[in-house]
Amino acid sequence: MLTVEKIGGTSMSALDTVIENIILYNRSGNELYNRVFVVSAFSGVTNLLLENKKTGEPGVYHRLAKQQDFHKPLKSLVGKLKTINKKYAPLGLNLAEADTCIETHVAEAQTYLENLAGILASGYVATEGILQAAREILASIGESHSAFVLTHILQHKGINATLVDLSGFGDIRPFTIDQRIKHAFKHINLASTICIVTGYAKGTEGIMREFDRGYSEVTFSKIATVLKPHEAIIHKEYHLSTADPALVGEENCNPVGFTNYDIADQLADVGMEAIHPKASKPLEMSGINLRIKNTFDPAHSGTLITREFISPAKRVEVITGTDKLLLVDIYDPLMVGNVGSDLQIMQVFAKHHISYTFKATSANSITIVIWERDFAKKLVSDLAAYFEKITVEKVAMVCLLGSNMDEPGLLAKAAGALTDAGVNIVGAGFALRKVNFQFLVAREDFEKAVIGLNKVVG
Repeated sequence: MLTVEKIGGTSMSALDTVIENIILYNRSGNELYNRVFVVSAFSGVTNLLLENKKTGEPGVYHRLAKQQDFHKPLKSLVGKLKTINKKYAPLGLNLAEADTCIETHVAEAQTYLENLAGILASGYVATEGILQAAREILASIGESHSAFVLTHILQHKGINATLVDLSGFGDIRPFTIDQRIKHAFKHINLASTICIVTGYAKGTEGIMREFDRGYSEVTFSKIATVLKPHEAIIHKEYHLSTADPALVGEENCNPVGFTNYDIADQLADVGMEAIHPKASKPLEMSGINLRIKNTFDPAHSGTLITREFISPAKRVEVITGTDKLLLVDIYDPLMVGNVGSDLQIMQVFAKHHISYTFKATSANSITIVIWERDFAKKLVSDLAAYFEKITVEKVAMVCLLGSNMDEPGLLAKAAGALTDAGVNIVGAGFALRKVNFQFLVAREDFEKAVIGLNKVVG
């Protein structure tokens, strides 16, 4: 049965483990085939190309965007990729061939980037489209490299592996991403080969324009919806667990096992992505089940995400949250009975392209919680033009998630657990379907809150 599988960057950087635990595990002969693997760049490579996803430290892209010399960091990148090649030479990678592939790809990319830099410097065109093209060109380098390396190692081991490079370098045909995918797989006999596919896919719409750093999961999702596999699988360096093992301890949590796409969306809303929400929707709508597996625990079946799953027993499936939020409280005594205050506030948020993760109201105030990274000082002044008092505070949110949590007393039990942990509840809420109970707490209480909830309701 056909599977479409994705291997993340951290897993890719343990390539010998990927080969043993994912590709070869409990398989031989024809059992190796009928699988499509979408690979991310090796860990840290995309950070060097674009920017560090966590710290924001600039990569090659930001040098070009600021019209600075980008040649030196691009040269350093080549050195980094060659070091990775050297690491995997003992697995059978032809070092000379792999190094030449990098040099050729980067040299071609450099030519494109120099042309874009020249256009930017002219001042005759708007920068947005030029810079977007630069991000696309740079992003393609990482996945083309990792896919090449894995394909050639497998071929050295005598496995029929096919490299499917969707980066489109040297291909000027105006394909959309879906058209490129369909064309790439048109003549491949999936039953007799393993396909190793780049996580970046070139298309006329620009995959990074809408999805940016989530692009590899989008490519994975698009391939799955085209090929209609029995199952889609994402291999991560950890299990999708009932709570964060780093906070509560490995012994105090377990793999979730089963959940549904609704809960996956709730997880993404607080930054704990099982899968990028824009990648999960096509899978969900196509009726394709998604399995999350741990690369380093191959014997475990992982967690299966489906459209229909509802837990047969009332339980909390996941305790999670984030400490990277801001609470924005908008107060005005004229709000009471005034139709349209909420609309006015939402229009200001929309103007600044800011979404929210939590909202609560009272007669004279509306409290909205947003990601701290999205905050703009102008937001406060724009709101203050219409309302009497705007308050901004740093907060954390802890959540109870589950497909069947509508149990009398759960809210009281959770509140008691937080009280026993010495955590004050700043705000709380849940929607009618009761799949996500949200508690706002002080940032410094975040870890205590997760641990306390896990002890009582986990």
